This record gives sequence, C-alpha cells and structure tokens, in this order.
Amino acid sequence: NNWISIFGGSAWQWDTRRCQYYLHNFLASQPDLNFHNPAVQDAILQTVQFWLDLGVDGFRLDTANYYFHDKLLRDNPARVLKPGETDKGANPYGWQQHRYCKSQPENLGFLARLRQLLNQYPGTTTVGEIGDDDGVTRMAEYTRGTDRLHMAYSFDLLGTDQNADHFRKVVGQFEAQAADGWPSWALSNHDVARLATRWGGAQPDPRMLKAVATVQMTLRGSPCMYQGDELGLTEAVLRFEDLQDPAGIAMWPKLPGRDGCRTPMPWDARAVNAAFSSGKPWLPVDPAHLAKAVSVQEASSDSLLHFYRQLLRWRKLHPVLIHGTLRLHAGNVQVFAFERQHEGTTLLCVFNLSASVASWDLPEGTAPVALDGQVLTGAQRDGTVLTLQPWAGWIARI
Repeated sequence: NNWISIFGGSAWQWDTRRCQYYLHNFLASQPDLNFHNPAVQDAILQTVQFWLDLGVDGFRLDTANYYFHDKLLRDNPARVLKPGETDKGANPYGWQQHRYCKSQPENLGFLARLRQLLNQYPGTTTVGEIGDDDGVTRMAEYTRGTDRLHMAYSFDLLGTDQNADHFRKVVGQFEAQAADGWPSWALSNHDVARLATRWGGAQPDPRMLKAVATVQMTLRGSPCMYQGDELGLTEAVLRFEDLQDPAGIAMWPKLPGRDGCRTPMPWDARAVNAAFSSGKPWLPVDPAHLAKAVSVQEASSDSLLHFYRQLLRWRKLHPVLIHGTLRLHAGNVQVFAFERQHEGTTLLCVFNLSASVASWDLPEGTAPVALDGQVLTGAQRDGTVLTLQPWAGWIARI
C-alpha cells in the first residue's frame, strides 16, 4: 500500500530470506511487530513483567499509538493543506492523513491489558508518547478512565507556536475531552529543535524561558522536562560529518535531523567534553553551550538553572498546583490565564506570552491577592486591570 515511513520512503522493506515485505513505521532496522497476533502481545507483556519483577517504577512507551495497523492494509488518504499552509513540507510522511497505519481502535485493548498488569505492582506508572494527526484528542483518549495509560504527552506544544491562543486551544481541547485524564505537558524532547531556539531564535530572551517554564509547572498534569532546557541550551549546529541521526543524514540539508537537540549535556565548561565523557562523545559538544554549562550557572544566583530549582521547590509548596482542577479564562493572543482549584484553595495564573506589554481584565467579583513567593515578576495591578510586562506572570489567590 502507500504507507510512508516517518523517516521518508516506503514503510515496507523487502526481506530476501522470507520473500516478503515487512512493515517499518520508522527505520528499516526497526521492524514493526504484529500486535494483531495474541502471542506477540503475550510476549511483550511477559517482557514488561520481567522488568516489573526487577523493581522498575514504570515505562515510557515510545510511539504508544503505533502498535496496531489496519488489518485490511488500506491506503492512507492524502492530507489537505490547512489555511495558511503553502506546502506539505520536505518529508513525504506529512503528505498523508495517517488513518490506517496507526491509532487503531485495537490499541486500546492492548493498553488495557498493560494497565491491568501494572495495577498488580502498586506505585508503577506509564507515560506514553503520542504522535498523531490530532495528538491532543489521542492523548485524551489514551489517558481517559482507569484502564489505559497513566499519562501521555503529544507534540502539540513541541512546534513553533508559543502564543497564548495556541496554549489555550491545546489545553482547552484536552480538558474538554478528558477531564479525568492526566496529561504530561512537554515543551521539548529529543525529536524537535530545542525550546530556546524554536521559540526564541538565535538570541532567546531569558524572560521567555522563565515564563514558559512557569506555565509548564502550573498546568494540570505532570511536567516533562527535557535535559538542557533548565540551562537554556540552544539548538546545536553540526557538520554533516558529525551527524548520527539516520533521518538527518538521509534528508540533509533540507531537514538536518534531530542531532542538534541531542548533543552532550555541558556539566563543566573547563573540562574535556564539558565533563560529559572522558572519551569521544557520540556527538560533539557545542562550543556555544559552554557559557551555559552547569558549572557557570551554579555560580550565578540569577541563572536559569537556579530559577528552575526555585520553581520546582515553589510548586511543591502548593498542593493545588499538583492536584487541582483547571479552568481556562478568556484571553487574547498575548495573555494565557487559568485557575487551579483544590480543597478550597483557588489560584489565578496569568501569563503574558509575548515580547510586548499586555493588559488583562481581572474576573468580576474576585479580589485576587498576589501569592507570596512569586517566581515571575513584571506584573502590576491597578483596580481590575492587570498590566504585564513582556513575558511576565502573576499568580494570585482568589
């Protein structure tokens, strides 16, 4: 059929020993298992149980919606351009609606079997990666109720849109579809350009990095941080000769791949390979990252690293941010606002997700009082009007 590998080209590879084609949604060296076969499911669950018996705390499930394919192997339809799009991109994977190669209804039955197994091991958990044409809907579907994934994240906040309207749309869609589901909001991972570059360009504003981190830590769900974001690392620029990512090598230079976000963590700016390894690392350390190394930021009290630590400590002090419900407020393209509520405590969270001054009218009939220990600054209240400097935030009790 016409299914495409996510790395380009046909998803089918000829095997001369079997004289058959096999399916690979990803690399040809990653054949897909046939989950329609009950014996395959049993073997996977036996492997899961092996690790549970060894005492692991849980599993991060890669591409959790790809396990089943359409039994009839029907062709995927072509993707229609959205308003404002001029082309479908350089990767042919984006030229189709992936209706039949993934996200099949049988997947939920397997996840129920997986959850049933994990329920026998109290305190264990699952987090699923969802890659779908409608990631939020699938993310909600896969965490709804008590017989599916414990939590999941999608790619909907891993693109280039960081304005308030986009956050409101994504979070609102999840809350509307799975109020009892549990999201794991991620702003970066190993498959996309680093947050600082993706949203901040060549010279990202430190205030922006602090603002989006605070949004992530105040949303309902479990925040998922990607290594290096707490340092504000930018996307590394690599020579073709240094690439390791098969997708980047195959699609260079149009799509240089994912190695730019996978370079070594810079621990010590003065050490060989930034103290990542005494040998040659699999990717080179980006010289631009040395100024943001842990050793440098440890010595600066106003560094992004110290801010993240303060932010995490602050979050733990407020159970409402961990357990509370979420209700969105109306806003605009600049202002993202919502309430968190738990056991009689209500917090109002307002963020200016733009590089310009913004204003926001406080809800009628409320008398919010700024929360002690504010992690963000730059907001000023005048009666019922809140004025927020670029990338400012205001968190208050109601």
